[in-house]
Amino acid sequence: MNIKKAISALALMLLLVTTTGVAQAAKNGKGADKCTTIQSGELVGSDGSQLSVGYDEWGYNYQAHLFSGKYCDAYHNAASCQEYKDDNLMMKWNDAWLSNKDCDGDGSLDRHFGYDGYIGSGAWLTNHQSGNYEENGEDCSWNYFVKIVAPPADAYLEDGIWYSADGTEIGGAIWDDFAIIQEVSNDTCAGEHGLQVKSDLRSGLGNW
Repeated sequence: MNIKKAISALALMLLLVTTTGVAQAAKNGKGADKCTTIQSGELVGSDGSQLSVGYDEWGYNYQAHLFSGKYCDAYHNAASCQEYKDDNLMMKWNDAWLSNKDCDGDGSLDRHFGYDGYIGSGAWLTNHQSGNYEENGEDCSWNYFVKIVAPPADAYLEDGIWYSADGTEIGGAIWDDFAIIQEVSNDTCAGEHGLQVKSDLRSGLGNW
């Protein structure tokens, strides 16, 4: 069992709600003072379903910036994820990653509002996974935690690594526009215990 394969679940957060941007906001003449909330009942996800406060049937709570459920719930029980259907998954994110409002008037939740893309927006996401598997007749338990951030606007990408303007390593690139700043992995059968990756710059959230 390679638990890091499960990190692909994070990519789902880039797909579930239609991406929006500052250009659309300008077109509609809307700003942060004219935002539509989930409570209005007027916002929809990328599948066309109406968004509501609280947890939906799959474990997403868009109002609270949370997902809590089984791995396959994040994929709406898709056939491709059934190998990990018994694993637990929790995700947390901030407004820049995926807001709980529509401020650009396109009818869906905003991403990186006020920025052309994620870089420099301060977006972050955490992912916590856990589960059990059997290996050579032994019951093995594991858990995995990762912090992902959008690099600052003056950062640069080189050979798969994001660096700050002064050359300090931020972390390995994921989905091009993001960096992994911390990983913690524990696996009773793989011999993994504790911190595996920590950014040379900083590993805290909310300061990028």
